[in-house]
Formats: sequence, structure tokens, C-alpha cells
Amino acid sequence: MRLLWLLSKAAPALLRHMVAYADLASVDLARAHREIAAQAVASVIILVSGFLALFMGCLAVVAYTWDTPHRVSAILWMGGGFLLLAVLAAIRRANAARTRSPFLGSVRQAWHEDRELLERLMSLEEE
Repeated sequence: MRLLWLLSKAAPALLRHMVAYADLASVDLARAHREIAAQAVASVIILVSGFLALFMGCLAVVAYTWDTPHRVSAILWMGGGFLLLAVLAAIRRANAARTRSPFLGSVRQAWHEDRELLERLMSLEEE
């Protein structure tokens, strides 16, 4: 009987906790959205830069067979620039993946804390 009385008293707090869980979930989802978008941008940069570096390498081979000495160095410098961009984007992506927060981490943490509190309350009720 006392458990029903406690439940009726705890209902407003439980409702506030559910609203707080929804707020935490929205914050975690927004963070996950930003992290996924950053990963996608870095992946696109890696792909485009890699493609351009390969394309410049092919142009370097063609230019090398030509008779003008300045074309080779210019194409190699451009290819090197795109390759450097791809390496920097790959490093950035690796750092972002390593520091990424767990999905719905704050909701999971709050739920764990509340579950411990509820277990303590239930054990007090049984005594």
C-alpha cells in the first residue's frame, strides 16, 4: 500500500525526469548530427583530394613525356598540394573519430543514476 502512495507522490518527479530525458536526447542527437556531418565533410574532402591527386599524377606522366620543363614541376606541385590536403583531412577525420562522444551518452548516464536511485528506494520499501 505504501508503494502506491509513494508512486502517486513520485509521479510529478517521474514526469519531469521524462521531459529531462527528452531534452538530453535532443542534445545528444544534435551532437551526433554535428559529428556525422563533420565525418561526411572530411570523407568527401578525402575522396575528392585523392581523386585529384591521382588525376594530377596521370597528368604529370603525360607532361613528363612532353618537351616543356615547367609543366612537370607545376603539375607535381598541384598534385602534392592535393595530396597534402587529403592527408590533413584524413588526420582530422581520425582525430574526430577518436574523440567522438558515445551516442545518447548523457541520457544513458542519467538513466543509470536514476535506476540506482529507484533501486535504493525500492529496497527501503521492502524493509
